[in-house]
Amino acid sequence: MIEMSVEFVRVSMQNYNRVVILKEKEAERYLLIWIGPAEAEAIAMRLGDVQPPRPQTHDLLRNIIDTLGAQVSYILVNDLNNDTFYARIVLDLNGKPVEIDSRTSDAIALAVRAQVPIFAEESVLERAGILLDKEPEGLFGTEAGHREALSGVGPEELEKMSAFKDFIESLDLDDFEKRKT
Repeated sequence: MIEMSVEFVRVSMQNYNRVVILKEKEAERYLLIWIGPAEAEAIAMRLGDVQPPRPQTHDLLRNIIDTLGAQVSYILVNDLNNDTFYARIVLDLNGKPVEIDSRTSDAIALAVRAQVPIFAEESVLERAGILLDKEPEGLFGTEAGHREALSGVGPEELEKMSAFKDFIESLDLDDFEKRKT
């Protein structure tokens, strides 16, 4: 398991889809996970320290977990299947770990509220992790490096990845640097 942090929640200006960007804590690898507008708002509100007047859905979930005597220990992005990320919410209930299947976006929204670690399986990062390259050749490195990294990837996968490539290339890397300060 690799610890991740929530770097940003962004809206793609190309198609108005939302994406949460997780960054590996000890490296420069990122996971881009497309999420729904409600979950994006829930994550962004908490990251911005905005307190709604009444509990939102993820606040309610945390309150229920707490009231029942459990604690959120961490969440784990544990799988990627057919372009869908899967997650587990791991609770501590009377000293015993309890795992609950969850949509990744809901798990992240809960994690930022409970202020618990977010982890990703190495296998997920190997398949979907992205290294942002600051070289002038672009975010995917040199064209030759890009071709080498994608060798063995079929045309269907390349087509699916094109939305991520377009989105990543539209990112302003200065935003990442500003976030660190």
